[in-house]
Amino acid sequence: MNKIFKSALLLMGAVLMFTSCSDDRDSNPVLQQPESFVLNTPAYAGQAIDLANSQTVNLTWSQPDYGGFPVAVEYTVEVSATNQWTTSYAEETADDTGETQCDYYAFDNIFSTCNAEVSASELAKALVVICNYVDGEIPAEQEVYARVKANTPGAKEVVSNVVKLLVTPYYIELRPADPVLWYMVGNCIGSNDWDNGSGSVGTGLVPLLPEPGADFDKDGNGSLVYAGYFPAGGQFKFVRDPGDWGTQMNFTNIDENTAGVTDEDGDNHNIGIPEDGYYKITMNTVKGTFSMEKLDGTYAEHNSMGIPGEHNGWDPAGNAMTAMGKRDNTENHEWMGDITFESAGKFKFAANGSWDVNWGGADFPLGIGTQGGADIVAKPGSYKVYFNDILGLYYFLATE
Repeated sequence: MNKIFKSALLLMGAVLMFTSCSDDRDSNPVLQQPESFVLNTPAYAGQAIDLANSQTVNLTWSQPDYGGFPVAVEYTVEVSATNQWTTSYAEETADDTGETQCDYYAFDNIFSTCNAEVSASELAKALVVICNYVDGEIPAEQEVYARVKANTPGAKEVVSNVVKLLVTPYYIELRPADPVLWYMVGNCIGSNDWDNGSGSVGTGLVPLLPEPGADFDKDGNGSLVYAGYFPAGGQFKFVRDPGDWGTQMNFTNIDENTAGVTDEDGDNHNIGIPEDGYYKITMNTVKGTFSMEKLDGTYAEHNSMGIPGEHNGWDPAGNAMTAMGKRDNTENHEWMGDITFESAGKFKFAANGSWDVNWGGADFPLGIGTQGGADIVAKPGSYKVYFNDILGLYYFLATE
């Protein structure tokens, strides 16, 4: 009888173990690799979308089947005018020879749900790129092929079916990405100690400016420069995004040829200035390095800076710029302001409300001004203006 009872217990245990394993498999599904997924054909397909008078082009799709359960997926949208999908715009821009021609364009936006509102202006730009449109020679209508790519950890990239759309395109003037500025922040920068606020440019944050003649990549990375006065005992570092400490450079990024600065903090690696003086900083934002050079001599500090020109009757105090901020033991040599040129015209930079000290140059929107130099010729537009009076370096960053 005991043997029968023991056998029954063993049988029940085996059944329970089998059931448990079966339940585990059901509650821990295995990620599967889908072959494709469905991009829905929009109701407006076949009707020309006027891109110049539209805000967005809307697309929807179904999540790829990764095994019958929801997973977190990142989606990107791509378009082509030929439905070939052989060479991307990213591959074209990576080719320094200029011989590569793309036939499709991937938008930067990443979507986490099964729908996208693609900017109509971004689609118009994509067509200028992949179709090589010339101003004045834009077709009345253009067929556009769209597809979506899906990515999730643990699975290979999946591509949807292709949907054909019809649009009315328009011309957009393409230009390289604006140089990405980096900013100094510290106890000797601007007027506020360590003020890395999103709106602190000019008070707690002071920018390095693009170096004239330097090459910048498609993402706006290249060579930036600054020159100014630093007091002994000063500490600072660099941030890329105002209000965010996540992307920064500090003493660990210094070029090996730089001398005369110190690592002031083993944890934060603040850059320390052991000796008063004027320093020039050169930063390579491609390599993520910078160097500092101590400058000889002294440089005059100015009370004010204006932008006189045809736009304001050549008033040397007109369009006054704002000093980037100073304190008792520092000097200000960098200025910022806003200006709108309604039409092309000539201008200069002038210090202290007079013509005694003024800078002119040959280039726009970026250049080196020299004392008493030629009038600079502006292009129409609205700009954020930066000017360093030690280097004579000016930069007009378009704001619209």
